[in-house]
Formats: sequence, structure tokens, C-alpha cells
Amino acid sequence: MALIEPVKQELSDTLQKKKYSSGLRLWHWLSAIVISGSLLTVLANSTITNGHTNAGVIQKSLAEKNLSVSQDQARSAAHEIGDRVWELHTYFGYTLIALFIFRLILELSHRADQKLIRKLKFAYAQLKREHTGQARHDVVVKSLYITFYVLLGIMGITGLCMAFEDDVPALKIHALREIHSVGMYFVLAFIIVHLAGVFLAERKDNKGIVSDMINGGSAGE
Repeated sequence: MALIEPVKQELSDTLQKKKYSSGLRLWHWLSAIVISGSLLTVLANSTITNGHTNAGVIQKSLAEKNLSVSQDQARSAAHEIGDRVWELHTYFGYTLIALFIFRLILELSHRADQKLIRKLKFAYAQLKREHTGQARHDVVVKSLYITFYVLLGIMGITGLCMAFEDDVPALKIHALREIHSVGMYFVLAFIIVHLAGVFLAERKDNKGIVSDMINGGSAGE
């Protein structure tokens, strides 16, 4: 037992020193997949499965086989394809809402030093003391993450309203669609900024960010 106890303690200390918890890493990569899939469905429905474009393609294709359909029939068939893609988009949305709730649970259950709110408060306190470029950078980055989470919450709520608007007429509000559509561009902008930031950080002082988000990193780094 004397040999086993130190080993157990060492393993426990190693797990506690992780910069990113396993739950946060799981959330990060699953969210990356789901958000990418969601954006791809929007891209597909505005390009390759666009109803107006495909209606003409369907008519032309059937005409080559000596079959004819009216423009309304072709448009209906084209919209059916688009509806299938939107259905997939809705499922991505449900998954993203589940992941958002999971992230809130993580924030509440994480150790104090891993809570995003605490990190933001610490960054602000450090900025007041030092007024350095690094301190300002930390505040901006943490604030962007908070803003992103708020944006995900808004996207989730408006998306749910749109998903159930046929069952609950009171949810059929045009403004919600506008907010959801505009929010998508902000999400896309955040992704671009995030990827650019990671790329620049990897080339400068903060090497290993990607590997840390895979293996957890060390809290002492």
C-alpha cells in the first residue's frame, strides 16, 4: 500500500494540473464540428441546393428524358431538397443547444482557476496594475469568448423559436429570423478571428495552443 498511495497521489496531481479539462476539450471539438456542419448546411442551401436554381436544372434534366413538369412542380421538388438540408441544419442546432448547456454546466462545476468569468476578472485586475500589451490582449481575448458564448445562446434561442414556430404561432416573429441570420455572420467572423489568433499565437510566444486543447496542457505553462 505504501507504494500504491504515492502513485495515486501523483496521478491525481497530474490531472489537477491540466490547463484545459477533458470536458472543456470535448466541448470545444464537438462544438467545432457541429458549428462547421451547421454553417455548411447554410452554404449548401444558398448554393448547390438553392430552390430557384435547381428548379431550372430539374426541368432541363427531365426535358432531356422527354419528360415535362411545370415550373411550380419543379420548384416544389427543388424546395423539397432544400427542406431536407434545413432539417439537417435543425438537428445541428439541437446538438449545439445541448453543447451550450453542457458548457454552462462546465463553467459552474469547474475549479475556480478554470472558470472563464474568474479568468476575465483576473485579466481586468492585471490590466489595472500593469497596463501592458499582454494584459490588454488577455482582456480582449477573454471578452471575445464571453461575447461568443452570449452569441451562441442567442442563436440557440432564436433557432428554437424558428424550429417550433409552426406549432406555436406566437413564435412566428420575423425579427427572430433576422437576428438568427445576422448572428450567423458574427459566428463566422468569430471563427475567422479565432483561427487567425491561434495561428499567430502558434508562430509567436504561445506555441502549443492546439496541442494543449487536445491533451489538456499544463496549468503551470
